[in-house]
Amino acid sequence: MADLESIKKEYNELSEKFAKPELVSDWAEFEKVSKRKKKLEKILDIEKELDESKKQIEDNKLILASKEDQELTALAEAETPQLQERQEKLEKELGNLLRDLDKKEDSREFNSVIVEIRAGTGGEEAALFAGDLFRMYSKFAEYQNWQQAILDSHPTDLKGYKEIVFEIRGQGTYKKMRNEGGVHRVQRIPTTEKTGRVHTSTATVAVLPKPKIEDMKIKPDEIKIDAFRSSGPGGQNVNKRETAIRITHLPTGIVVASQTERNQMRNKENAMSILAAKILERKQGEDASKLSGARKSQIGKAKRVEKIRTYNFPQDRVTDHRIKKSWHNIEEIMEGDIDKITEALENIENLETNEKGED
Repeated sequence: MADLESIKKEYNELSEKFAKPELVSDWAEFEKVSKRKKKLEKILDIEKELDESKKQIEDNKLILASKEDQELTALAEAETPQLQERQEKLEKELGNLLRDLDKKEDSREFNSVIVEIRAGTGGEEAALFAGDLFRMYSKFAEYQNWQQAILDSHPTDLKGYKEIVFEIRGQGTYKKMRNEGGVHRVQRIPTTEKTGRVHTSTATVAVLPKPKIEDMKIKPDEIKIDAFRSSGPGGQNVNKRETAIRITHLPTGIVVASQTERNQMRNKENAMSILAAKILERKQGEDASKLSGARKSQIGKAKRVEKIRTYNFPQDRVTDHRIKKSWHNIEEIMEGDIDKITEALENIENLETNEKGED
């Protein structure tokens, strides 16, 4: 099992390597360095939290021993058991991470998708709906035991999102998520509505498969990287340093950004992941347009402009327009219970594939 000092040393070496612009010319090495660095970073973050927890426990022991301040003593008595419980959990988590550090993953079983949700028509209500969709997919990911990480977000004052981009990683992610791309429509009475009138708003979802190493070649001279200050709701700057990253892919004109992290290097990693997925999407679109006379499936080919699903709150109903099927218990669905929807879409897709094979 690796010791923490060697992990810190390796992390610093990887950070220096990652900062070099020429790393992006070797996508395989970029992915390798990025994944390893994230693993080590998680271990070091937990170690830091564990040290802080231990220090708080020691401080509380001194307070309890002195008994000089009754208020502080009572607070220490109440807080110490919670800190000790937290310490045990952190120690267990740290031990598991250290044991798993050098285990190899089976790339055949795991894949990643990048999901992009944008508020459409409907103003602030559309932004709130975008936030609801993000929560729905996040809960769904939890139920599937998938990992999730926010790559970029633009929140609003009312805790909605103008746009949010996140990665989901785990077994069968693309298979279950690929049919979620398109325009999602909501019909409900917004929290901001005073007359009780039902509004219709939309949000756009794009599901992009994260490219495999062999599918991507991005040269350093093909990208332009700019740093800027991250902004919060209302557009105000929330960071004094230029930690946000914008990357322009010069051959295609694709522009991506990431401002979620406080660290410029992490934002660069996130932006590169988004860029790779969008370049792959562009390439796949160009390849598909060259196939004349190819049969297009109703499921899984939804473009961003196509309305695929309606969430009708007054009628407690979710309808997928591609397969003309509805489900009730909308509150449960919005809490991530969408397995029945994804399975129905998969079943229709499989049926169409079989029919195509028989033609």
